[in-house]
Amino acid sequence: MIKKKVLNPRRIRKIAGSFAFIEHRFRSWITYLSPEELLLYFFLALAADDRGLSYYAPETIGERLKLSPEQVQRALNGLITRDLVDYQEPLFQVLSLPERGRI
Repeated sequence: MIKKKVLNPRRIRKIAGSFAFIEHRFRSWITYLSPEELLLYFFLALAADDRGLSYYAPETIGERLKLSPEQVQRALNGLITRDLVDYQEPLFQVLSLPERGRI
């Protein structure tokens, strides 16, 4: 087992104010998602409040992520199909991860 040690004690990160949250077990989803789906998921997780809600316009998301409207839509459709995100204009919701076996 690797023994962990702080590499830079002056730069230990702290939660100050708001923060993003991604479940540790999300790692198992990474190999199943396209690069655009991963990028969109991480963006929505960063933008979300404590209930997973955010309301960026898809056009703004595309501009910030340098994705075309079609890429944003495909990524969103993929995340919805995989039950990771829900969307009802103007709200996005990052959902709790589905139980195992749903990948």
